[in-house]
Amino acid sequence: MSSSDWVAVVAAGVVALLVIALLVSLATLARSLRVLQREVERLERETIPALHDARRAVRQASGEVERIDALLASATSVTNTVDSASRFAYRTVSSPVVKALAFGEGTRRAVRRLRQPVRD
Repeated sequence: MSSSDWVAVVAAGVVALLVIALLVSLATLARSLRVLQREVERLERETIPALHDARRAVRQASGEVERIDALLASATSVTNTVDSASRFAYRTVSSPVVKALAFGEGTRRAVRRLRQPVRD
């Protein structure tokens, strides 16, 4: 055999080893892809119901937020009404009460002066 024949045999051996390595790599890759596909399917089975539950919870929370917003609006309205009523009551009652107290104080002083003995 000549040296070119030996080079051809060695090259064929190297190519054969490379083909075997490629086949092993492809088999490993195919196995990994099957495992990955099974995991993706498992993940879909678990996450899709969880997403539906999350959507349902978000819808329910949104309804609760709207309900609370309505309650807060009602509470604000009641607060404003009570505030207006208390201001009205203060304006209505405070002036007559002050006048009545002043009248009472004036009457008390007058009675006290009338009871004092007259000085010559």
